[in-house]
Amino acid sequence: MQHICVSLVPLFVDLPEKDQLKINSLASHRRYQKGETIFQPGDEKLQIVARGNMKVYQLSASGREQLLRVAQPGDYEGEAQLFGLENDSFFGQAMENTEICSLSKADFNRVLMENPQLSLKLLELSTQKLLATERQTQFLAMERVEERLASYLLDLAKVAGSDQVQLSMKMKDIALYLGTTPETLSRKFKLLEKMGYLKRTGKQVKILDEDGLLDL
Repeated sequence: MQHICVSLVPLFVDLPEKDQLKINSLASHRRYQKGETIFQPGDEKLQIVARGNMKVYQLSASGREQLLRVAQPGDYEGEAQLFGLENDSFFGQAMENTEICSLSKADFNRVLMENPQLSLKLLELSTQKLLATERQTQFLAMERVEERLASYLLDLAKVAGSDQVQLSMKMKDIALYLGTTPETLSRKFKLLEKMGYLKRTGKQVKILDEDGLLDL
């Protein structure tokens, strides 16, 4: 795992190799099994995904799980806690066998002091993450599940720059993200296919009628 964490992270990727290796030496490395908790409320570390996938979620007052995002290799979580904001509701869980590099609050602050240019990059990346969270809030505000699904797929197509997109999450996790159940999500996929708006084959989805999805 030498060097892999920081070389994948957008926050550190532009640093000289010697600085990346120095940061890597400060990080602790750990492997997690599928389903194992990586972080929970009260933790104060920067968690960097080196390999695998990490589910980030929170629990409602009733104990219902709400998926926020899936962190893939190069993604990280916990930067807000390093700046003094308390994590009172967020959990991270390995979705498969996953390798994590973590930086303590003290070591992260040391890295920022030695590389002040990272502060602006961190602000930019944190803003992007905030916008993604706001987008999910917009999804959940939509009354109909098919409307949420259509918006989600159109967003994926926009990012991919193609009408052919690949679902990076399992159906149950997409359902959690969109605030519904896997059974309902499956029915809505079939409905949109029947209406001629898309064609789904496994994790591959081809948008056939973008205007139709927009008008839902």
